[in-house]
Amino acid sequence: MLSSTVRFTCRRAGPLIRHAWPEGTAFATKPALAVKMTERAIMASMPFAWVAADAVCGVGDIEQVLRRAGKGYVLGVKGDHRFGSWGDKPVVAGTAAQIANDLDFAAWQRLSAGQGTKGERVHDWAYFELADLEADEYVYGVIGTWTRRLLMRRHVAGDDLAFFTTWCPAGTTIETRVGVEGHRWAIGDSFETAKNELGLDHHETRSWHGWRRHVSLAMLAFARLAAIRTRDNAAPPKRAWTSHRPDPLVRPGNSPYRHQAGTATHRASSRYRLVMLATCPSSRRTALAFPIKNATVILGRVCIYRSQIMAHAR
Repeated sequence: MLSSTVRFTCRRAGPLIRHAWPEGTAFATKPALAVKMTERAIMASMPFAWVAADAVCGVGDIEQVLRRAGKGYVLGVKGDHRFGSWGDKPVVAGTAAQIANDLDFAAWQRLSAGQGTKGERVHDWAYFELADLEADEYVYGVIGTWTRRLLMRRHVAGDDLAFFTTWCPAGTTIETRVGVEGHRWAIGDSFETAKNELGLDHHETRSWHGWRRHVSLAMLAFARLAAIRTRDNAAPPKRAWTSHRPDPLVRPGNSPYRHQAGTATHRASSRYRLVMLATCPSSRRTALAFPIKNATVILGRVCIYRSQIMAHAR
């Protein structure tokens, strides 16, 4: 799907690239794109339980798609969006901005929406329960009660307000819904990083194929770098404890000597032992092929000094 600006640019470029996008690709608004992406994720059996979106994605169609799929959502709405309660819930009627203005100060509670680049994202939050609905009204065979609520966010240092319509199982805490809404910031930070570091938006939209290839490769590179960073920043695995291997040169039952650090006393004997070889008869002595005055052979913890062997042999 293409925006109106992309299609207008391609038409003005001439007949050579008028068909630069695949057949059947038509203009679509952001709410329609959001519905299409959600439907594709559901058809692909992607594991997810929540959907978070800002006000530009709209509500209505995407709400019905998510309810029929049994997914919770936290969708942003504008201040003029109207809300109303029904059933046994407290009476609430009016626009989101009007409801927020009439709200008592004690109804707000300060919560963190997650970790940001400058620390915790702390805001004041409030909510209204609008209605309880049975899940089988949207998903056949599903048992349970789901709740539709109005979630409101207020800036700590000012009066900036944001509003969200939510759909979740009954009993879901406000901390959970605030955490879901906070994931949108992480997505926004990822797009900003991809634009600055990988040039996600550094392209000339002259054809659908060129735009798609550039964006796909940039997002693939970003995903690869994110995976590398996650792997390198992970804590190293703990080494498994292994028992001491026995010394092959020590007979069973005769424990090897180990130096004890910090002790004042030491063994009188050396750690290395001199092995004296038996003398050979003079008639069987053979001349060495090359002269060796002083050589050392080390076998584990046994040292044989060649000079002492030759002296003993004489």
